[in-house]
Amino acid sequence: MGLRLPDKWLWDFWVVRSGADYHLFYLQAPRALGDPEHRHWHVSIGHAVSQDLCRWSVLPDALGPGPAGSWDDYTTWTGSVFPHDGGWAMLYTGTSRREGGQVQRIGLALSDDLLTWRRHTDNPVLTADHRLYEALDRDVWHEEAWRDPWVFRHPESGQLHALVTARARSGDPPGRGVIGLARATSAADWEVLPSITRPGAYGHMEIPQLVSLGGRWYLLFSVPGPPVTAAGPAAGPAGDMEPASPATLTGTHVLSAEGPLGPFEWETHTVLLADVAGSWYGAKLVEAPDGSLVCLTWLNHDAQGRFVGELSEPMEVVVGTHGPRAVAY
Repeated sequence: MGLRLPDKWLWDFWVVRSGADYHLFYLQAPRALGDPEHRHWHVSIGHAVSQDLCRWSVLPDALGPGPAGSWDDYTTWTGSVFPHDGGWAMLYTGTSRREGGQVQRIGLALSDDLLTWRRHTDNPVLTADHRLYEALDRDVWHEEAWRDPWVFRHPESGQLHALVTARARSGDPPGRGVIGLARATSAADWEVLPSITRPGAYGHMEIPQLVSLGGRWYLLFSVPGPPVTAAGPAAGPAGDMEPASPATLTGTHVLSAEGPLGPFEWETHTVLLADVAGSWYGAKLVEAPDGSLVCLTWLNHDAQGRFVGELSEPMEVVVGTHGPRAVAY
């Protein structure tokens, strides 16, 4: 059993565990909009809880757009929740109406109990450094990409780091997508660092996650379809997948490296969960109550190509020579 909201679509999500409870935060928008493409501009962050990753209880919404004139008065998009000073912190993506939602920035919200969230008083806390990453130029790309923060602690230094969906400053515009990097001295103070992937493959690399398995680090990201430049990634090891190159599939892809900061090279490219039809998107690896590794994803398109917008059931994950692969039901 997954999670289907009767009156809302659900898509990008992130999970944090507190004791026996799994807290699911997700983007949502009313199904009454009719056209699912409109959902991005009528969005809030929903919240549900489960103890088995199958049966979910919906809780009050976590966060919505800020007051008129604020930096996030248009959208509150994908983020990441992590422990902070005895409570919890959330980095999340925001855009403003003044800029037509075209410039993405990252803000901070704080909570004592994962239920009630308050915005940091000096948001946004993390913005693109244009010495390293692309600034908004409508002649080049339709947005300034700086979104989907995924927060982790470096296993050696203990410092907070964030992976970010970003774009390189130069190169063929349709292939500038990279995974950006930032390092924190506190939840509200961040230094932007160079990307951990090379551009040249996709326009964007969305919703990253970083996991360590068997002494190697795996970078998950999602892309809608094949590379858009001739300099796209090599096919890479496809294991026992269908014969299509991993690079051509819509869904969640994987790069790997020896350390958490990479570099993550395209020669290691494979997929976690993807297909030509775009059945799934934004998959995450989660440790189940029994200690096994499972995959959650949101359902993107059905067999007729219609948008679904629901959370999947947990899927089995097989970790082979080339890393993790989800076994779709």
